[in-house]
Amino acid sequence: MEHEITEQDGALIVGFSGDVDLQSSPDARKILLECVARKMPVLVDLSKVNYIDSSGIASLVESLQTARKAGGSLLLVSVSEAALRVLELARLDKVFTICGTIDEGLASL
Repeated sequence: MEHEITEQDGALIVGFSGDVDLQSSPDARKILLECVARKMPVLVDLSKVNYIDSSGIASLVESLQTARKAGGSLLLVSVSEAALRVLELARLDKVFTICGTIDEGLASL
């Protein structure tokens, strides 16, 4: 898994690529929680994620809960088909705000 963090229009955009699995999810968790701690809206770009397992999903859920407790927001944007399938199976597509593009995510903030 690789990641990139950029700032756009007052929000942090965290882009992951590759596999977010048991091996890489601790890094994903750390990255997401550090971004949430910056008290800015966080958009998680999953467009380049080939595979995500339950540990990766758990990192997303924990980050969402942490953001909400702090009065912040965390959105998923450009979710790959593979990641969306897992989110839908877990019915988390009803929990997360999911936007088709980064621009749609920024507009929804």
